[in-house]
Amino acid sequence: MSSRPRILIIDDDAPVRRAIDELLKREGYATTVAKDGRQGLELALAEMPDVVLCDIRMPGFDGHQVLQALRADPRGKVVQFIFLTGLAERADQRSGMNLGADDYLAKPVTRAELIETVRVRLGRAAALEQMTGTAGFQPDFSSAKPLESLGISPREAEVLLWVAQGKSNAEVAAILGVSEFTVKRHMAALFAKLGVENRNAAAMCALERLQ
Repeated sequence: MSSRPRILIIDDDAPVRRAIDELLKREGYATTVAKDGRQGLELALAEMPDVVLCDIRMPGFDGHQVLQALRADPRGKVVQFIFLTGLAERADQRSGMNLGADDYLAKPVTRAELIETVRVRLGRAAALEQMTGTAGFQPDFSSAKPLESLGISPREAEVLLWVAQGKSNAEVAAILGVSEFTVKRHMAALFAKLGVENRNAAAMCALERLQ
């Protein structure tokens, strides 16, 4: 990752777009902006930024379509993708996560929330690169089936697939439509079956199978 992480901002609301752009520039990030989904996708595919901040509800070509198209490109599988939206419904969040979003922020987002989320996602990208030891490593997160070869159940494999992508227990619960307590039980079972003591070690086991 470069010394100045590159962030692409896609939002059809010009004042919001400008405000986020100025804020991130003040934090030292290199930014690019797009006024709609189609322009955003073109820039994302051309530049492959470290992070994409993308509104969901945009006319013509929405954020879900941008994410789907980006993830369809092998290079785009490791780009950290954060949805920005005025909608806070769980169903909308779950839909975005199922498409491969890395995080979700409901507008109006505060400066602290935005900066912290970007920082965490950049840290996750760096950790993924460090864990694999290979720059540009592109794990295939399209299916949990390969993880069953680790001796875990199909449901445990689904949980582990999302954990390997940096999701918290609460996020996994929302994606899979189960309680956070259920996810915690699956995690305890995964630690025992994989012979590991923490999430990072479990994620590493998963990444090794998803190459």
